[in-house]
Amino acid sequence: MTEKDFDLTRRSFIDRVLLATAGAGMAAAAPWAGMAAAAEPAKTHPVRLGVIGTGDRGRALIQNIAKTHNCTVVAICDTYPPHLARGQVLAPTARAFTDHRAMLDAGGIDAVVIATPLNTHARLCFDALDAGRHVWCEKAMARTIADCGAMITRAKATGKVLQIGHQRMFHPTYLNALKRAKAGEIGTITQIRASWHRNNSWRRPVPADATDRQINWRLYRDSSAGLMTELATHQVQVGNWFLDAVPTRVIGSGSLCFWKDGREVYDHVALIYEYVGGRKLIYTSLLNNARYGCEEQIQGSKGTIEPELGRIYQEVPAKVLALQRMQKDVTRGHKRTVPIGGATWFPELPVTTPGESLGWGEYGETMLQFEGFGEAVRAERPLPGLLAQAYHASVASLLGEQAMDRGQAMSWPTDLVAI
Repeated sequence: MTEKDFDLTRRSFIDRVLLATAGAGMAAAAPWAGMAAAAEPAKTHPVRLGVIGTGDRGRALIQNIAKTHNCTVVAICDTYPPHLARGQVLAPTARAFTDHRAMLDAGGIDAVVIATPLNTHARLCFDALDAGRHVWCEKAMARTIADCGAMITRAKATGKVLQIGHQRMFHPTYLNALKRAKAGEIGTITQIRASWHRNNSWRRPVPADATDRQINWRLYRDSSAGLMTELATHQVQVGNWFLDAVPTRVIGSGSLCFWKDGREVYDHVALIYEYVGGRKLIYTSLLNNARYGCEEQIQGSKGTIEPELGRIYQEVPAKVLALQRMQKDVTRGHKRTVPIGGATWFPELPVTTPGESLGWGEYGETMLQFEGFGEAVRAERPLPGLLAQAYHASVASLLGEQAMDRGQAMSWPTDLVAI
């Protein structure tokens, strides 16, 4: 795959997804991509979206929606006037509301986009579904496992599409990585290491007309699980996806290790998710060192894939130790100079081969997921398999929070909603 292959200014959504999903095994691994790729763009008006929440993330979504061929923002809503005003700059023709119910009652929208604090997701989702609107909601799904399941139950009852914002499932590099893993190129996957490390307080300045909980909701337990729901959810989903399973249990440790500023959520987490067969996802996230940033290392018996970096690496033979080499020389009758006192062991440092590119460039995966959502809304049926991935990622992230809080291993729930 080359830069040209991923040129989003020249290729349709269908073409881009087909490039990544062609080949055996992908239909089962990413059925949403297959359905979206098979759909021809309808010759009708774009899907009309109302965006609830025009903070930083909501505005980023508005900008991505503007690049799609099948969606348009016709309404925006926010309870905080400065955010609403900034949203209007990006969507000047959209109607503006300060109450989401008023936006729903006004009509003229086919679906809503929810980009608000985590603890409001479920309530806003229920209101939109009950009003007959399809829903695209930011990840994580909800603040509790019970609310995550309730959102799915309500979507089924209303017959409306519910899609959660896991953009990596539409990222051409990740889709290519998954295709190559399914083809056996890195052998049997037994471990995934994932991290999301930053070096900042995650605390935002609070304007005079707002409260700390309103602006810094990610730092408080009633509105967020912090690193687990705002960051880890993405990478736990990647782990489940590549291992083609959900965890059997999780153990972990969380702490307020560096930022002693009154926050309630952990600033340093380390977890091990266990899967059938002894496979593991090892996850860490912290807020005082950015050296390793955001990455996943998908480790198999024949190689490693690092999709965030867009690289695939093959395993190389281990170095022969000096004593082993000398033994082979003696057996063959070969003579060579051997330094007395030479090292018989060398540290097994990371392999530094350049690997092979999985494709790189400006992919616009957030835009791609909205094009997929637009096709789902037009068909009035969800992209298959997508919601299950998001649900299980949210459950796993919240279960990890419970494991850290309780200091004990937490088993995968047996009473989850069937999808």
